[in-house]
Amino acid sequence: MAAGTNGGHTQALFFMSRRFSRRKILKAAAALPLVYATPLRAAAPPAETITPALIAAATKEGQLTWYTSADLQLAEKVGKAFEQKFTGIRVRVERAGGERIFSRVAQENASGLHVADAVSTGDAAQFLVWKRQKLLVPCVPEDVARHFPPEHRDPDGLYATVRASLCVIAYNTEMVKRENAPKSFADLLDPKWKGKIVKAHPSYSGTIMTSTYQMVRELGWPYLEKLAQQQVLQIQSATDTPKKIVLGERPLMADGNESNVLLLKETGGPIEVVYATEGTPSIVQPSAIFASAPHPNAARLFQNYLFSVEGQELFVNLGALRSMHALVRDRPGRTPLSAIPVWKDDPAAIEAQGEEIKRHYSQIFKV
Repeated sequence: MAAGTNGGHTQALFFMSRRFSRRKILKAAAALPLVYATPLRAAAPPAETITPALIAAATKEGQLTWYTSADLQLAEKVGKAFEQKFTGIRVRVERAGGERIFSRVAQENASGLHVADAVSTGDAAQFLVWKRQKLLVPCVPEDVARHFPPEHRDPDGLYATVRASLCVIAYNTEMVKRENAPKSFADLLDPKWKGKIVKAHPSYSGTIMTSTYQMVRELGWPYLEKLAQQQVLQIQSATDTPKKIVLGERPLMADGNESNVLLLKETGGPIEVVYATEGTPSIVQPSAIFASAPHPNAARLFQNYLFSVEGQELFVNLGALRSMHALVRDRPGRTPLSAIPVWKDDPAAIEAQGEEIKRHYSQIFKV
């Protein structure tokens, strides 16, 4: 399996000029009505199963490219598990932050390049845009139709929640005693944490875009303005803030993937998760297939695999993520989702406010 974040001519497009900003893409899509919960069709497409014919067609294509914001090691493991189950089909993993994937797709689409087959990111608002731009093709795996709640399925069958996560506070247990650790977002404003906090950026990470919107909705911009005065170390990815904590570069993180925190803790890392008393941002992470997929059958097979019990358990057990599949349970020892005060995701609001959030955030934190 080939994996990485760069890929030949696509790398050049990945870092093209900012002509394809989120603002311009959303403005172009705004002429169409916002559709999320209301179906365009009378009914979703029929559910599909993995058949010998689909496997044969996918094997003939021999490969697929997956754009994902999942942690690279996890994405590679998922791709490898698929390759072992369906021999003869190679998964090329292209991992980047959700906001970068969004720009990359726009750049490639405008240039007439069709590289990606399947896509999953931590910014569900992107899928609303791709849906209106008619970039996605319907695909309803049987497991999605039978075992996923309606709110985690697009009514037109274009995407579903392949994994969910939380954006949490965490601290280094060798640098901070449990009794002194913050218990809330308000605690991060304590002067004792000045110069000791690391945080990710919404302009790179779809997860942080989503969590920032929820923080603004629940706590207001004045909270973030105060947090910015804490001399916060600003980095790009929600997958990297937990790593900074374990390395001791900062004792405390204001946001980051719960999954990475749990995995580092379970392998002996000096890190502990904090579920803030005010609530914890939740991140819905859809998966879809592009209508222009160069390997459509391999993409459909891959989509069906991701939503199967086997695929979902990979995300839960190997990635410490949350599954919406009714037959998949959290791993023992981890705090169940039902026990955590969780803020609700709102992709439509993020789509409308995303560019302003990034602008205001960068102004506040001066990055």
